[in-house]
Parts: sequence; C-alpha cells; structure tokens
Amino acid sequence: MPTYEYECGKCRRVFEIRQRISEPPLQICEACGGEVHRLLSSTPFILKGGGWYVTDYPSDSRKKALESETKTEKKTEAKTEKKTEAKTDAKTEAKTEKKTDSASDTTKTASASAPPSGSTKSD
Repeated sequence: MPTYEYECGKCRRVFEIRQRISEPPLQICEACGGEVHRLLSSTPFILKGGGWYVTDYPSDSRKKALESETKTEKKTEAKTEKKTEAKTDAKTEAKTEKKTDSASDTTKTASASAPPSGSTKSD
C-alpha cells in the first residue's frame, strides 16, 4: 500500500497516510476540518549502475563510500580465490595420494601371491 502526503490549507499541517490506490484522496483535515490536498513526494528507490546523474557525478561523500565499497569487494574476491585454490590443491593432492597408495597396494598384492623366485617346492 502506498503512503501519500497531504497538507492542510487551513492549519498547514503536513501528514502521511497509507491508502490503497483505489481509495479516493482525502478531502478534510482530521485535526482542524480544513481542506487538504495531496502533495507530490519523492519515491524511496536508489539509482544503481552507470548512466544516472547521481552515479556519474557523485558528491565527495558518495565518492568515498564507493571507494571503500570497491576495496571491500576486492578483498572479498581475493579471499574467495585463495580458498578456491586451496580446496583445488587439497583435492589434487588427495587424488595423487590415492593413486600412489593404490599402485603400491597392487604391487604388494602381486608380490605376496607370487612364489619367491629361485625356490622350488619340495614334497
């Protein structure tokens, strides 16, 4: 439900009221009974991205805020990349160790089942 601002012509009171779009605008001030009219007010949205006057020509305080935001994003990206690299390296090492262990197990099994060379069976 949108919020509308009204101003009383008699007592000059400015007030807000939440109304449905389908409801008719208020006519009378609740405080003094004077005639009211709806005011135009700014909408609560933020222009993000390029191509807007606000972002293309920012004030000094906005420039500082954007710079600190950019620095924070870069630090976060760097940390994420390091974590990803560490996980990838750990997985690669684990796979290499498993292959090496499997190869040595195969060698051990083959040598245990084969009779020693140069020995003969005696009955």
